Amino acid sequence: MKKLKKVFLFIITILIIFVIGIVIFILSLKPSYSGEKELDKLKKEVSVYYDSYGIPHIYGESETDAFRTLGYVHAQDRLWQMELLRRIGPGKLSEVFGEDMIPTDKFLISLGIDEASEKTAASLDENSETIRLTRAYLEGVNSFIENGPTPVEFYLTGIEKTPFVVKDVYNTIGYMAFSFAMAHKTDPLLTNIKEKLGSEYLKDLEVNTDPSLTTIPNYPKNDFILKNTISEIAFQALKKLPVPMFEGSNSWVLSPEKTKNGKVIFANDPHIGFSQPSVWYEAHVSTPTYEKYGYHLAGVPFPLLGHDRNLAYGLTMFENDDIDFYYEEEHPTDKTKYSYKGAWKTYETVTKTIKVKDADAVAFTYKKTIHGPVLNGIADQIVGDKPIAMSWVYTRVENKTLNAFNSIVHANALNDFKKALAGIHAPGLNIMYGDAKGNIAWFATAKLYQMPDSINAKFVLEGSSGAQEPLRYLDFEENPHAINPPWNYVYSANNQPDSILGKIYPGYYLPENRAKRITQLLAPKNDWDKDAVSKMITDVTSAINPSVVRNLINEIDVSALSENQKQLIHQLKEWQGEATLESVETTMYHRWIYFFMKNTFSDELSEEQFTAFLGTHFFKRTIAPMAEKQESIWWDDIGTPEKETKKVIVNKSFQQAYAALEKSLGEDTQYWTWNKVHSIEHPHPIGQVEALRNFFNVGPFEVNGTREVINNLSFAYTEDGLYKVLSGPSTRRIIDFSDVENSISILPTGQSGNMLSNHYQDQAKMFVNGEFRKMMMNKEEITATAESVLIFKPL
Repeated sequence: MKKLKKVFLFIITILIIFVIGIVIFILSLKPSYSGEKELDKLKKEVSVYYDSYGIPHIYGESETDAFRTLGYVHAQDRLWQMELLRRIGPGKLSEVFGEDMIPTDKFLISLGIDEASEKTAASLDENSETIRLTRAYLEGVNSFIENGPTPVEFYLTGIEKTPFVVKDVYNTIGYMAFSFAMAHKTDPLLTNIKEKLGSEYLKDLEVNTDPSLTTIPNYPKNDFILKNTISEIAFQALKKLPVPMFEGSNSWVLSPEKTKNGKVIFANDPHIGFSQPSVWYEAHVSTPTYEKYGYHLAGVPFPLLGHDRNLAYGLTMFENDDIDFYYEEEHPTDKTKYSYKGAWKTYETVTKTIKVKDADAVAFTYKKTIHGPVLNGIADQIVGDKPIAMSWVYTRVENKTLNAFNSIVHANALNDFKKALAGIHAPGLNIMYGDAKGNIAWFATAKLYQMPDSINAKFVLEGSSGAQEPLRYLDFEENPHAINPPWNYVYSANNQPDSILGKIYPGYYLPENRAKRITQLLAPKNDWDKDAVSKMITDVTSAINPSVVRNLINEIDVSALSENQKQLIHQLKEWQGEATLESVETTMYHRWIYFFMKNTFSDELSEEQFTAFLGTHFFKRTIAPMAEKQESIWWDDIGTPEKETKKVIVNKSFQQAYAALEKSLGEDTQYWTWNKVHSIEHPHPIGQVEALRNFFNVGPFEVNGTREVINNLSFAYTEDGLYKVLSGPSTRRIIDFSDVENSISILPTGQSGNMLSNHYQDQAKMFVNGEFRKMMMNKEEITATAESVLIFKPL
C-alpha cells in the first residue's frame, strides 16, 4: 500500500512539474512590454512606452535607431503575420498549409511578384535614406527572430523562423498591389457572357462609367482631354489566401471653412478583409528630426497611413485598371511559339519548385509571352486551348513605391507630399491629405495608361497584332485630383472621378451609395467637429436602398399578399435605409435583393458564373438600375416557355424571400431583426481548425451596418440568408488639427497578433460598438500614463 502511495505521489509530482513547465513555456511566448533589452547596431538608448492599448511610443536619438527598434517591437507582436505576407509573392504557402494551397501558389508564382522584387532588390541604392531605414527596420525584425520567443503558430505549423531581407519587403508590397486589383472576377465572366449570350446581355450590367452618378470632383480642372478609355479587367481572386484582401474605403477631409474650430479635420477608414490579427500595426515614432503616428503593414517600415502635428494622410482604393488579358495566337504545329506583330516568337518557359507540407515537392512550369504569364493551366477560370496571357503594370514598370512612401512620411508640406506621390505606380490609390495650415487634397495615384480608340479592355484583348497595346503612360499631373476646392471638402468612397474637360475618366468603380451619403451629410453643414465626424464615420444609413425598395414595391401585386405581408410592405415604404441591429427592413431588403438578382440572372448564367457575378463590383452597381428600369433582356427566364416580366420576377422574389425568412426566423416578422442574421468574426488562419477556432479567432459579434453604407460591412449573398461579414473598416481614424493630440482611432480587434498578449482582442467590442480611443502624441502624457516601458540599449 505504501509503495502504491509513493508511486501515486511520484506520478502527481511529475504531472505538476509537467504542467508548471507547460505554463512557464507558454508564458515565455508572450511579448515583452517592459524591462531592458540589448539590440545589436543600436547607437544610443531607445525608450518604448506602451500605452493602455499596447501601442508603442518609440523615442530615439536618431531615425535609424528608432526604425531598428520599430522592427523589433513590430515583430514581437506580428511576426506570424509578417511571415505569411512575405510568402505570398514567391508562392510559398503550401509549405505552411499543405496541398490545398498548391493551385494558389501556382497562380501567385506566375504573377511575377517575386521576380520583380528580386530585380528591384538587385538594383537598390544602398546609400539612400529609404534603404538605410529599411535595413535598420529589418535588423530589428531579425534581432527578434534570433533572440525573441517563437510565436505559437510556428510550432503548430512546424515551420522555421528565417531572417528577413529587403526582397521580402517588396514581396509584401507586391501582395498589396495584387490585393488591390478589385475586378479580379470580371474579365472571364464578361467575356463569357458576351461570347455565349451576345452583346445585348451586357447592356444592363453597368459595366461602363456613368456621368449621372455621384462623382469625386476634380479641382482645379486639367487642361487636357483623354481621347481613349482605360477600362477595368482583372483575374480570379484566390479564395484560399490566409490573409485579408484590400477592398474599398472611405475618406473625407474638411477645410477650415467647414469646421467649428476653423481647422482641418481628416477622416479615413480603409476597407479590408477582416482577419486576426487585423492588418494595421500602430506605432508612434519620435526622434529630434522625425515624428509620425503611423499604421504599418506587416514587414513594411514606412506607415501607409499616418499623421503628425503638421499633416495627415490616408488612402482608399482607386479601382483603376492595371491588368489586361490577351488572347495569344499559337503556332499551329509548334506549341513553343506564338505570333506577335507578324513574327513567330518563342515562349519563355519558367520552372519553379513548390515545397509542400507533408508531401513531395511539386515541379511547376508555365509559359510567358511579351504580355506576361499564360494563365491556361494556372488559373482555374481560364479554360480551353486558346492561350490567354496577363499583362500587369506592377511587374512591367520600375518599382519606386518604397521610395515614395519614405518621401511621404518625411514630407513637411503639401508640395513635398504631392511630389512624393508620383512614385506610386501600383496599386492604384486615392491618397487623401490635410494639414495644420488649412490645406486639403485628394490625389489619384497610379501609373495610368491610354488605350487605342474603340478598345474596351473590359474584355480579353487580341494579342498577336500589337494593335491593342497601351499607347502611353499618363504623366502624374494628368491623374484626377483636387486641391483646396471651393466647396471646402474632398472625399473618396471608391466611386468614379468627375470628368476631365467633359470626359468621364474610366475605371472599375464601386456604386455611388456611400459617396451619395457622404456628400449629403458634408455639403450642408459648416460646423463639423470631431464628435460629429466620429458619428458620421459609423453611419449605417443607405442613401440608395430605400429607393431600390420603393421601385420594387411599385411592381408588387398587393391583392396576392397576406395581412402580415402588407404590414411588412408598409414598413419597407417608410424605411429610411438604417441598418441597425433592430432593423427588420434591412433583413427583408437583402433577402429580397438576393432572390431578385438570382431570378433575374441565374437562368442565363451557370451556378459558378452567378456566384462569381455576386462577388463583382458591377453586381453592386447593377442592383439600383435593375430595380428602376422596366425593360431588360434578363427578365425572361429562358428555362420556361412563358416570357417573364419585371413584375413576375419582383413578386416571385418577394414571396421567396418572405417564405425563407419565415422558415429561418419564424412567422412573426417583427422578430426578423438584423442582429439575428448579421455577424462579424475575425478569422485567424489557424482558427480554420475547428478545435482551435475559439483560441485564435475573435468573435463572433452581432453588428450593425451593411454593404455600401459609410460603416461598410461587406458580406457574400448566399442561399442560407446569413450575412457573415467578410470585410469592413480596418481602422477608423479622425485627426482634428484644432486638437491634434486628442485625435482618435480604433482597430477591429487589437494591436497584438500574439494570442497570449492582453492586447490580442481588447478593442474588438469597442470597434463593434462604434467607440474610439485616443491616438496619444504628447510625451508628458504618454510617459505619465504608460502601461509599461521597454528600454533598448546598445549591445
